Amino acid sequence: MGKSSKDKRDLYYRKAKELGYRARSAFKLLQLDKEFQFLDGVTRVVDLCAAPGSWSQVLSKRLFEDADSVENSEKKIVAVDLQPMFPIDNVTTLQADITHPKTLNKIMELFEGQKADFVCSDGAPDVTGLHDLDEYVQQQLILSALQLTTCLLREGGVFVAKIFRGRDIDMLYSQLGFLFERVVCAKPRSSRGTSLESFIVCIGYKPPKHWVPKLDVNTSVETFFEGCGIGRLSLEDKLAGYSEEPRSIAEFISCGGLDSFDSDATYHDVPSNKPALDPVQPPTNPPYKRALELKRQGKLART
Repeated sequence: MGKSSKDKRDLYYRKAKELGYRARSAFKLLQLDKEFQFLDGVTRVVDLCAAPGSWSQVLSKRLFEDADSVENSEKKIVAVDLQPMFPIDNVTTLQADITHPKTLNKIMELFEGQKADFVCSDGAPDVTGLHDLDEYVQQQLILSALQLTTCLLREGGVFVAKIFRGRDIDMLYSQLGFLFERVVCAKPRSSRGTSLESFIVCIGYKPPKHWVPKLDVNTSVETFFEGCGIGRLSLEDKLAGYSEEPRSIAEFISCGGLDSFDSDATYHDVPSNKPALDPVQPPTNPPYKRALELKRQGKLART
């Protein structure tokens, strides 16, 4: 988070800086946890697509709030992203691809062969403004995260991921319903109402019996989920006994409470003389890094 005029208008943006969070998205996880309490009693957590690390910061504070607890030695948090991340207390960061089996093996090694209690993903693609394309790419990202999750998550565990609510989102609800006892779509107050963004909260992981998920870079998503009931039907299956299934609509919950700040509102009661705050954490590898280097060398000229 850098400096801008929003520093004085978006209270979530400013409050994140005041509390030391790397991004305002930290409040989304806080409000989701306040509603569902899925972090109570967890010991092993995986944060996918974690950069810049605001959700990992929340997880660290939540799991290690009691600094002298003997149970802390058993708690582990692993954050994974393709981008490098600055260190976070009590968090092991991995710069890795979530679709690669080596990433799974590394996480399981850190967990000493035990399964995770909670897996989350706040990742999203670079949006193009073409809603259909953005929704499709986001769903593919969720399915990639889900593939890793099915290999990592213990039975009864929780999976939380960012989604873009579009006209075809009910298909994703239906697919997740095969693997979890309860699927809820939640919209935190810190998420702007003008955004398609919401979060899917999947509670009670229940993998089908005799189905063993196996991560393979050469295996398609359809092939990966064969045997658990959410793959594509064959032509013979459709002809043998085809019936139109009812649409699966997930329960929708707005969380955060009416006493929370409105992320779409401009609060004019913020003192105008309140100083702008410095970024909590500078970018580790910004996309404009090369442009800055050329500018310093005098090789970047206006045309």
